[in-house]
Amino acid sequence: MGIEVGGLLGLIWLIIIVWAIVKVAKSSAGGLAKVLWILALLIFPLVGLIAWLLLGPKG
Repeated sequence: MGIEVGGLLGLIWLIIIVWAIVKVAKSSAGGLAKVLWILALLIFPLVGLIAWLLLGPKG
């Protein structure tokens, strides 16, 4: 009875996305920017996360 690798990776990915959403919500960006970043993270998780890490609000 081992842990499936896919299930573990999925859980790690979910934690990363939730962390990114929390960071966006706590950032100093404007309300519309926050909503757009959160939508990007939810609709396009991989591309949204990469874009947020490179272009997202800092702080």
